[in-house]
Amino acid sequence: MSMYKGKRSRLAAIVIIPALMASTLAACSEGGSTGSTGSASEEQQSGEQSQSLTKLTYWVELFPDAAAIMKSYGEVTAWKEIEARTGVQLEFQHPAQGQLAEQFNLLVASNKLPDVVDFGWNSYPGGAQKAIRDKKIVPLNDYLEDAPNLKALLDANPEWRKMASTDDGNIIGFPFIREDVTQQVFLGPAIRQDWLDKLNLSSPTTIDEWYTVLKAFKERDPNGNGEADEIPILIPAGELAFAGAFGTPNDFFREQDTVKYGPIEPGFKDYLATMNRWYDEGLLDKDFATTDSKMRDAKITGNQVGSTVLFLNGGIGKYMDLMAKSQPEFKIVGTTYPTLNAGDKPVFGYIDNPVTGIFAAITGSNKNVDETVKFLDYLYSEEGKLIMNFGKEGETYTLVDGQPKYTDAVLNNPNGLPISQSFRSHIMGATSGPFVQDVRHTQQYTTKPEQKEAMALWSAPTHENRMPPVSIAAQDSSRYASIMTDVNTYKDEMMLKFITGAESLDKFDDYVKALKALGIEEAIQIQQAALERYNDR
Repeated sequence: MSMYKGKRSRLAAIVIIPALMASTLAACSEGGSTGSTGSASEEQQSGEQSQSLTKLTYWVELFPDAAAIMKSYGEVTAWKEIEARTGVQLEFQHPAQGQLAEQFNLLVASNKLPDVVDFGWNSYPGGAQKAIRDKKIVPLNDYLEDAPNLKALLDANPEWRKMASTDDGNIIGFPFIREDVTQQVFLGPAIRQDWLDKLNLSSPTTIDEWYTVLKAFKERDPNGNGEADEIPILIPAGELAFAGAFGTPNDFFREQDTVKYGPIEPGFKDYLATMNRWYDEGLLDKDFATTDSKMRDAKITGNQVGSTVLFLNGGIGKYMDLMAKSQPEFKIVGTTYPTLNAGDKPVFGYIDNPVTGIFAAITGSNKNVDETVKFLDYLYSEEGKLIMNFGKEGETYTLVDGQPKYTDAVLNNPNGLPISQSFRSHIMGATSGPFVQDVRHTQQYTTKPEQKEAMALWSAPTHENRMPPVSIAAQDSSRYASIMTDVNTYKDEMMLKFITGAESLDKFDDYVKALKALGIEEAIQIQQAALERYNDR
């Protein structure tokens, strides 16, 4: 019988979940509050059981801004509190910075895996279903009775369950879930509001209006230094916020249930023609193809860039903070995704899925699957959610009228850490992991009015043509990867040539033929089959 079905080991002598967690699970199964702390007898039992600690090895990426201030997530206040509440000791293992994919591939090639591996398992060669067949991870379907908190979430949100499952219906692992649409919107077009005000211009909504504004930025010296050094717009080739206005994103999309590939559609030629015009007239940064993050920072803080595409916190929030003292009039704000016609509703935009694709999966090397399931499920309880998003009560948050509010330990870090790193040192709500991201965390993390306004504007696209998180079939994965490596290399090369004018757009049809010769039509059919399997999950 498969190790994933039928009988499961019930090791009564090994107690890994103390009574606090046990009472939480019992309360949930009996219809009580998942935040219950249990009876006095249960607390006594917890004290007795705490002498028998379980250790779990847990492999997960250490986010770069966390790596700058800590060696392990074991230093994070939230994880310390989880360990204290449950009695489970976590031994975190982190891949070397900048080597996530390589380290993951080396990890899964070994025979002995950590107990839990937190990763985008659909990136496993052949996908998560292949990882299950290879016995690298244990699907959760037969363990949901021991995971009532996660089960309740998936039962109440069928689309979340689809996103957390393989095409065969196997639940991959414990997902990171964003519970509100505002948490899924964090990137979009942005513009210098102070420049618009100085030139008496309105924020653009159509491609034609964008052209008018960018021309004004180029010709009317909005930075006021008497030099024509303004960069009206700084975006990469194929930028979704602008390619999407032409109905053809720089990737696969769907029209109803038919998969298409944007870069070979007629609308993409119109997009490239627009970018070529902007480039020729000096509106698009002449170094758009080679500008890295440091150069981008220098150009924006150097008062040169009029518009770009930014993150809410790592963009709008970051630059508003950086410029607050040196240039108090500096104001960069979100703007609507452009359309071709005034009044049209944008279709394409940046949005993450509520189930992000990162799963804390129990590996085939784990000897205590049942107990690990109970431990990870605790993080989806109201109590676990509160800890992961807010840390330790009285230290990193307090309850005000029953609502968690961050303390100055987080919001005004005594060690002078910027707010993003301050959050990283205390909670996991800003990153990923096996829990639900609390919307009350997001509301306190994203505080500037410019950020809140941007979030509202960037939430407008319908996303009706967006591809869901499909999985390429294992038998197609090698061929698909080979095709798309060649397609992307050629496509990216030709986009630059078309935009800079090194190649005439009269050659667009030849470019499409070349992509078809490289196998893009076969790749579309592989994506089509993946979409149909996803819809049938």
